[in-house]
Amino acid sequence: QVQLVESGGGLVQPGGSLRLSCAASGSIYSINTMGWYRQAPGKERDLVATITENSETNYADSVKGRFTISRDNGINTAYLQMNSLKPEDTAVYYCRGDVRSSYYGRSRPYWGQGTQVTVSS
Repeated sequence: QVQLVESGGGLVQPGGSLRLSCAASGSIYSINTMGWYRQAPGKERDLVATITENSETNYADSVKGRFTISRDNGINTAYLQMNSLKPEDTAVYYCRGDVRSSYYGRSRPYWGQGTQVTVSS
């Protein structure tokens, strides 16, 4: 089994910064794409940013220039540095990893439990 655990959420004032972490553990051979998604109350879960095993990145237009996704393959961890935060960034942030558990295994998506980010004065 594979577990993804997010941390680093909290309450921050507009214009502030937070850094989220997502640590994957368990039966892991490799992790292809890792990503961050967010879900605000009453809304669908939306993509924030993704990063491939080769560190190719993709961002939602709403966070370009403010958020930076990165990863450390050696410890199976992804990060999301969030700067210039706005009230509309308030949401539960979820981590996703596309994990292979063996050399011959197929990649499967796993999700973390989510971490709350609240941007408010």
